Formats: sequence, structure tokens, C-alpha cells
Amino acid sequence: MKSLAAALAALALATSPVQPAHAASPGELTPAAVDAYVRGALESTGLPGLSVVVTHRGRVVHAAGYGHDSGGRPVTKDTPMRVASLSKSVTAAAVMTLAERGRIALDEPVAGQLPGFGMADPRAARVTVRQLLNQTSGLSDATVDMDALEDASSLADYVSRLSGSRLRADPGTRWEYCNVNYNLAARLVETASGQRFGDYLREHVFGPLGMTSSAVSDRQVRPADGYVSVFGAWVPRREAPGFLDGSGSGGVITTAADMGRWLLMQTGDGGPVLDRESLETMHRPVGESDYGMGWGLDHDTGQLVHSGNLFTYTAVEALSPRTGYGFAVMANSAALTDETYTIMQGLTAMSEGGTPEAPGGDRRLYELVLGGFALVAVALGALGVARAGRWAARRAGRARWRAGLRLAPALLPVAVLAAYPGLVSFLMNGRAVTWAQLTYFAAPLSVALLAAAVAGAATTAARLTRLLRPGGRRSR
Repeated sequence: MKSLAAALAALALATSPVQPAHAASPGELTPAAVDAYVRGALESTGLPGLSVVVTHRGRVVHAAGYGHDSGGRPVTKDTPMRVASLSKSVTAAAVMTLAERGRIALDEPVAGQLPGFGMADPRAARVTVRQLLNQTSGLSDATVDMDALEDASSLADYVSRLSGSRLRADPGTRWEYCNVNYNLAARLVETASGQRFGDYLREHVFGPLGMTSSAVSDRQVRPADGYVSVFGAWVPRREAPGFLDGSGSGGVITTAADMGRWLLMQTGDGGPVLDRESLETMHRPVGESDYGMGWGLDHDTGQLVHSGNLFTYTAVEALSPRTGYGFAVMANSAALTDETYTIMQGLTAMSEGGTPEAPGGDRRLYELVLGGFALVAVALGALGVARAGRWAARRAGRARWRAGLRLAPALLPVAVLAAYPGLVSFLMNGRAVTWAQLTYFAAPLSVALLAAAVAGAATTAARLTRLLRPGGRRSR
């Protein structure tokens, strides 16, 4: 999946992201215009399924589903989908409801409010709740055993597994996107409220907003199974295993209809869930990070945005303070490119009186190039094996070390494949990536690299065998 830190989008006004309802809007979106654009986007991108909601100044302009799920059922506005990191804004809202009631102190250390929380780093005792939500706690995928956390059975178990981890930076000095922040926040909701996280959301967030089809457990709401793209073909797959059930960082399952209610709360006065001041706190970026609490600031568009990426789902939510529009786009698929973000940008352009760029094409082009690369690699590997004898004969009589050096280029793809998870992790700012995960959204790239590595290894083995075979070369 693309870099999650970059995949964050962020955005709104730096000081007062929630604007009054009477702000002027340069354009008016109609249901027919939204429907026509999204249908065209579905066709041009080739996405299997898509759901969209657009809100404007206290009303839902359009909410609908398009395409189908892996069972062939049509996607509608009521089709549940995982929304990945859009969950962070929900978790932040839950924390803020308890902060309003004096049950959570934003600027007090987490350790004093969360029994069982401790790390092998004395600095962790200074991390505040606000720093968790602003992602400035110092927590990092690079210094936490993310594999161990993925196997957690509950939020309490998750927190206990942090005992041997360390911070990457002093609290409050560095912004770094890390899911641990929001899972700690979700556990804090549990201890402060005395309820399981999902139960608290249902009673104090989802319930008051009328989000009856939303949850953080697939035992309560069954999401549509997703797809991954493999060289242009959509392959049905279940979401990769990991800590999702009850997760505060990415566990929310919801629908376009429910997301409409969520966006209306965000663009209004917060009632009946949050005070306006709490909303402004959530939306306001901190320092140079452009990140608030589950929302970020995009200086180019002035929007508040957050995208979400799992292994078989993608989603994005956005608020446009200048025009009063809200958008959410969700897809039951994941690939090398995130089309939901592009579609949201198109809807934004329309709401501002502009002409949207037609989405689609990039994914197919990238995968076509990678497919061609894989085929060429296989062909070159077969050719290398077939001509191994001729290669060895040309090097007969040369020093062994020189012949060995000529084998090195063919082994370069093997070295790249071996370093592949580490390279992807580096590009994602140290976020842990496993081989299994690379068979999902990155499947075309993984297959292409594997083909090149197998071709290189086969060529090297054939050449080495011929080189060392008696009579294959003259000894010196």
C-alpha cells in the first residue's frame, strides 16, 4: 500500500476549520451531477464497487452505491465497508466526549489515566492524551514490535504488549503517524468509561448520530468482502489478518448513509455528540505537522482530509470549510493507486464550480508495465538458461574470480527481492511490512520482482553449473 503517512491527507483552515453555515458556496452540486460523475469514475477506473456520500450545510446531497461486492451483490448506500484510518477521527471524537465530561484530561500523562500502560522507556511516562491524538507522542513503528501487536486479542492485551517497546523521540517534539497512538486512545476510552470501546461508540457516538449500521467489530456488522488488483484483474480476497476487531486506529465498519450523518456532525455544531469547541480542537493542526486529531490540513485545497488504506479496502473523508461541503468515498478494493482519493478530488472540483479530471488509467498502466516487465524477465531467464553453455565457453580459460564477477548482475534481482519488505518499510517511514501483506495491494509489483529474481537465480545456477562442469572451461 502506498505510504500511509503520505496517504493521510490533511486539511482545513489552520485556526478555525469549522466555518459558519452562512459561508458562500461557489457552486451547487446536484444528485444527478454527482451520480453521473461517479458512474463515469466507476467505469473509467474499473473498480468493482464504490459508495459515495456528499453533504452540504446540514443536508445529504447524495448517497449511493455502485458496482458489486465479491458475491455479486450490488453495492448500495447501506453496504458496510471497512474505512481503515478514517476510524481515527471517530476514536478522537470518543475521547473528546469523555474530555468534555471531565473523565479524560487531554494534557495529563496517559500513564496516570490508563492502568496497565508502561514502556521500557522512561519518557513514555510523559506522553499526554493530546499527544496521542496529534500523533506527536514519540511512538513509532520503527521502535515498537508491530508484529506482536497484530496478534493482540483485545485493546487491553494490545496495551500490555507495549511493555518492552521504546519511543523514537521525546514526547511532543516529533510528528509521526503511528497506529499505536489511536489504539492506546481507544483503550483509554474503555478505562475511562467502563465500557468496551465498541459499546461506548454505539451508545455515545454512533447511536446519537443515527449511525445504526456502524461498528468496530465484524461480529456486529459484516463488511463486504474486498478485492485486490492483479495485473488488471480484480481478485476477491478476505482482509489480511491483524488487529482490527475493536481497533481505534482502523476498525470502523460503516456505510455511505452513516458516513453522511458523520460528516453532518463534523460540519455542524457537533450536537448531539460534541461541543463546537471540541470539533475545532479536533480539526486544528498542531505545529508544522498539519495534523489535528484524526484530521489533517491540506494547504493547497483548504480541506480537512483523512484517507484510509487496508489491504482490501480504501476510503477517504473530506470537509471543505470554504464551501460547506463534506465528502466520503469508499471502495471494497485496494491496489497500487488509491482511486477513492482521486474521485473525492473530482467531487471537490465540481463543488467549487470547476471541471473534474477524469479518474482512472494509472492503475491499469502501472500494472500493464509491471506485467510486461515480468514477462520480459521470464523470457530473459529462459534465454539465459538456454545459452548458459555458450556463456561458460566464452569464459573458458579466465580466472575463476573474473568469471564469478560476471555472474553478479544476474543475481541483482535476487538481492532486490530479499530486501523488498525492508525497502517498502523504508519508503513508508519505517512502518512494518510483511511478505504476506505484499501479496495484497502490491501483488503486481511483488510478482514482477519475483519473476525477475527467479529468472536471475535460474540463469546464475545454469551458468555456474556449466562453468564448473568438467570440460566446461579450461583450468588455469
